[in-house]
Amino acid sequence: MHFTAEQHLDGGITERRFTLGDVPGILWTPPTATPSQPVPLILLGQPGSIGMQRMLPRLVARARSAARQGFASVAIELPGAGERPALPGAEQARAELRHAIAAGQPPGADVVDRLVLPLVDRAVPEWQATLDEVLDLPEIGGPVGFSGGVIAIGVRLAAIEPRIAAAALFAGSFVPRTTMDEARRVTIPLHVLLQWDDEGNDRAMALDLFDAFASTEKTLSANTGGHTGVPQFAGDEADRFFTRHLGAAAG
Repeated sequence: MHFTAEQHLDGGITERRFTLGDVPGILWTPPTATPSQPVPLILLGQPGSIGMQRMLPRLVARARSAARQGFASVAIELPGAGERPALPGAEQARAELRHAIAAGQPPGADVVDRLVLPLVDRAVPEWQATLDEVLDLPEIGGPVGFSGGVIAIGVRLAAIEPRIAAAALFAGSFVPRTTMDEARRVTIPLHVLLQWDDEGNDRAMALDLFDAFASTEKTLSANTGGHTGVPQFAGDEADRFFTRHLGAAAG
């Protein structure tokens, strides 16, 4: 991990930009983070293909919220997003998905697989490499949470990465068939946010995915409204979820 820039935000939050190989990222740490009192970490997931720069205001707002709880947070540029090279076949699959939605038809499972699986296959190892580096910093000690999307990325990380203790997932995208199988291996506490009227999401698929999770503690927060109409109180509920499950190490 190579830090490339640093600035201090109000409230004593430190924002550091970094690169890990060819993957850009941003790390935010609260003023309470010290080697003598390392803090938990939240991985800030984000939508595919949009890019960190366009998402930056929302990412910073989420990082501020995490810092108020005493948590560090980190975001990385997803494969195919920002200035990273496009994933082969992604644009064609995305065009087919949009065409099906515009026609009022469910997209084929093959289309979803071609769009999402290459992203998951690339992003999950990059998140794990990021975890290796960030948790090696003396002021960050875990436990670790995953927050946001892409939900298929969050599901796989929750299924295979033992360092993740809890996840708050945004059911805002279609999921590949294999994600359903991976969900049955997820046993950590979950908080799943579903926008009931999200035009770009298959509500029935999201409910089936929630049902598939093997976690004994899982909560579904379903709110009326479209993809961008998430109410503020829904974010507050996710904050309380992480306070319960990561807060023991926050001091």
